[in-house]
Amino acid sequence: MPYVFQTIGRNGNRHPRWRFQYTDRRGKRRTSVGTTSRIETVKIALRIENEEFEIRKGIRPAPRPSSEAKYRDFADVVSEYCAWGLSQGGWGGRSWSKTHARMRRAQLAWWVQRLELKCLGQLEGILPRAEAALRELQGSGCAGRTVQGYADTLRAFCRWCVKRRYLDEQPLADLARFDITPEVVRRAMTLAEVGRLMKTAPSYRRLLYQVAICSGLRAGELRSLTTDDLDVCRRGLSLRSKWTKNRRSGFQPLPSILVQELSGFVASGAANGLYRSAYAHKPKARAVPERPLLYVPHNTARVFDRDLHASGIPKVTPEGKLDFHALRVTYVTLLVQAGAYVKEAQSLARHSDPKLTMNVYAKVFPERLTQLVENVGQPILEDKGTIQAQQETATIVTQSATECYVNLA
Repeated sequence: MPYVFQTIGRNGNRHPRWRFQYTDRRGKRRTSVGTTSRIETVKIALRIENEEFEIRKGIRPAPRPSSEAKYRDFADVVSEYCAWGLSQGGWGGRSWSKTHARMRRAQLAWWVQRLELKCLGQLEGILPRAEAALRELQGSGCAGRTVQGYADTLRAFCRWCVKRRYLDEQPLADLARFDITPEVVRRAMTLAEVGRLMKTAPSYRRLLYQVAICSGLRAGELRSLTTDDLDVCRRGLSLRSKWTKNRRSGFQPLPSILVQELSGFVASGAANGLYRSAYAHKPKARAVPERPLLYVPHNTARVFDRDLHASGIPKVTPEGKLDFHALRVTYVTLLVQAGAYVKEAQSLARHSDPKLTMNVYAKVFPERLTQLVENVGQPILEDKGTIQAQQETATIVTQSATECYVNLA
């Protein structure tokens, strides 16, 4: 019997379209989307489950992909898949981001070269070869998250082919996940390190670092900001769903002093000049952004490392490493230390899960922990010291009285 239900969105409201779960021909539970009517969704779910039941019992033949699909050129199918992704492949039917699309193309091209894929039918029974390729990638020194990214790309492509009836079943259904635990975690910068970085970095990069630490915006989001996104009246930045990671519009408040500095930077037109100077030797490779709010270097990692070295700030310590994304870690850590509640920190960090905010981004400083322990122990140890002093005084008085009694005797 299919199960019909409604999901609840991040805003707390029920999704208008009903969803349902059914048992497919292989005995596995599947989830699909129905209509806005519960009755119609129940009818759809019953029809699909009955068809799957008849296929499982051999009453109805299983739909097979067309023979032409197996012999389709693999590159053509990849092009179709990427076109679909750029149109509606993201969350909520939105398009892929530029970075996601670039990574998918590059990783699919690696799979084509590594497995020598010519036609789509070669994906059938590809699991052993795919696992061997991923093990070689892992052995070459790639991080677990990178290896898992390659696996997810091919798995998503195969799943898309199954939905299009280009493949009969998912060839990577039994592919196990890789350990994506990072070997070196990011740490938060201390206020002293932030001050040294601001003194050393040039003025335009200092402003970039200030905005990154006071907003938590990522490098790609900072690069997408335009002068129209600066809201002086509301004292913050307007975020557009076109380029935010969560594909949602929003507003990011900023300190009033930083808003004034940004206004002056916009009035000077320095960002345009910096972009023209940086892209002067490569006019065809990169286009100067229109009305940029900030100048964000193309290789933020290299520039940030150079500024860290000039400031005398170690990149790697026992607490973790520093890179440009660590400025976002610093932002969340400072929010928590400033007294933000979990929900407030999650909202300002624009995270969908508070566990990500508190367990991954929010860090603790050893000095802070030491001070907290001192604050806890101070009243307890003071009382203990007072009691001990009183006991020592009583002992001295008793000894003196005993000596006087002996002398009198």
